[in-house]
Amino acid sequence: MKLKSMLLAVRDLQASVAFYKEVFGLRVVADFGANVTLTGGLSLQTLDTWEAFIGKKQVVFGGNDAEVYFEEDDFDAFLKKLEGAEVRYVHPPLEQSWGQRTVRLYDPDGHVLEIGENMRAVCRRFVQQGMSAEQIAVRMDIPVKDVRALLR
Repeated sequence: MKLKSMLLAVRDLQASVAFYKEVFGLRVVADFGANVTLTGGLSLQTLDTWEAFIGKKQVVFGGNDAEVYFEEDDFDAFLKKLEGAEVRYVHPPLEQSWGQRTVRLYDPDGHVLEIGENMRAVCRRFVQQGMSAEQIAVRMDIPVKDVRALLR
């Protein structure tokens, strides 16, 4: 079995597509009217269609119980891009205990989106700060061989 896609029910399909295009640079891969698939495998489904699929069960937005995770190679440029966008933050950018910088925000329907600095970029940033592979491994709590692989 393979995971092929993640689907989010949305209130306003066109507004959600525009959000993911503008903020994340995603593109439409397939447009089936009530369902749009974006690059990376993210699918957006109209709320009324989703409700029909699940037998008219109640859909609750903004539950903070899951997230869609993205990685960004140029985290600083992405943060700069967010300055000009209308986004609601779950939390401002912060550095995790292993050194990766992340930010979480909500999409227009309250789905939590995490954007993390690419792990290769984290390792490179630590090298630029003068850290050895061994020091980076300790800082990130990962094996030295994994650090070396990320630095290749």
